[in-house]
Order: sequence, then structure tokens, then C-alpha cells
Amino acid sequence: MTDSEWQYWIKQAKHGNEQAFQMIYEQSKDHVYRTVTLLIGSKQDACDVVSEVYAELFKSLAKYDGRKPFRSWLTGLVIRQTRNWNRKLWRKFRLHERSKLLETEERTPDTEELFLQHEHQHELIALVHKLPYKLRSVVVLRYYQEHTFDEIAELLDIPSGTVKSRHHAAMAKLRKQAAHLIETNEGGLAPCPSKIN
Repeated sequence: MTDSEWQYWIKQAKHGNEQAFQMIYEQSKDHVYRTVTLLIGSKQDACDVVSEVYAELFKSLAKYDGRKPFRSWLTGLVIRQTRNWNRKLWRKFRLHERSKLLETEERTPDTEELFLQHEHQHELIALVHKLPYKLRSVVVLRYYQEHTFDEIAELLDIPSGTVKSRHHAAMAKLRKQAAHLIETNEGGLAPCPSKIN
């Protein structure tokens, strides 16, 4: 959908046109779901977060500044909702399930199976999911959403230098994890793609 088409449907939705909001949903849902899944790492949780994204979109659409690209604005909304979700999970983790979740994270039984059963792209996504959220969000926005460092800085509301620092740290961790897996699986994991190296 072109920018002018987005603007048309957004204008209609702002005036209460339900079909227009449905069109916005239909045209953006794949982008939103893919981004949330990459950031959250759990398909089950992703569905809940996507619902929250669209509830927030419905409430915030009146505040949208038509001079900015809609997809970038929507991605910023997705980032905020995934941050909120992670904060909620962290609170639950600390209050209710600390020891249980720590034990589960140490074991990570599904991770090895994922590397052995899926092709390279799935293996790389699994590595990305192991990164801390701050590093993961930079990688997802840079390589899966193809934003520039400056755009990422604006979306995350952090300095561009911090984005570059997190990017560098994320790439170092990914290379180290990939090298470890190659050794562990006796060459079962292909090297990282050139755009990440």
C-alpha cells in the first residue's frame, strides 16, 4: 500500500469508518505479527501482544501525524507494546516464578532441537531470540525491518551511538553463539549471512 493510500484509509478511520480500520488491520497485520514474534520469541504471547497493539492503534490513531510514514509510526507502537509486555513478564517472573523460570531458561530443551530440525533462517532467528531484549530489538529493526541506525534511534528513543553500540554487541554475541553451535553440531549450522557478518 502506498503512503497516499495509507493516508486515505487512516483519515477515514479517524472519522469512525470501521471498514477503513479493518483495511488498515488487513494491510498491516503480517508486518505487526512478524515484528512482535521476532521481539517476543513466543508465538503464543505474540497473539496477545498483537491484540494490544491494535487496541492501542485504535486509541492512538487520532494522534498520528500524517507527515510521518505510517509504517514507521506503527513500528514504534509495536516497540512500545512489546516493551510493556516484557515489563509485565519481568514483574511476574520476579514475584511468582523466579526459581521455576530460571531453571527452565538454563535447560532450554527446545533450542537444540530447533537448530537440528530447521534450516538456516530458523537457526538464525533462534540465535536472535537468545539475545537480551535491548540487543534483539536493534537486530530485528535493522535486519528484519530494514531501518537505518538513525531510524532505530528515533523508534527506540535512544541516541544513535547507543544503537550502534548495541548493534556491535549483538553481532559479537551472534557470531560467538554461531561458532559455538558449529562446534557443538559438528558443522550442522551454516555461517551467518553476509548482511549480518
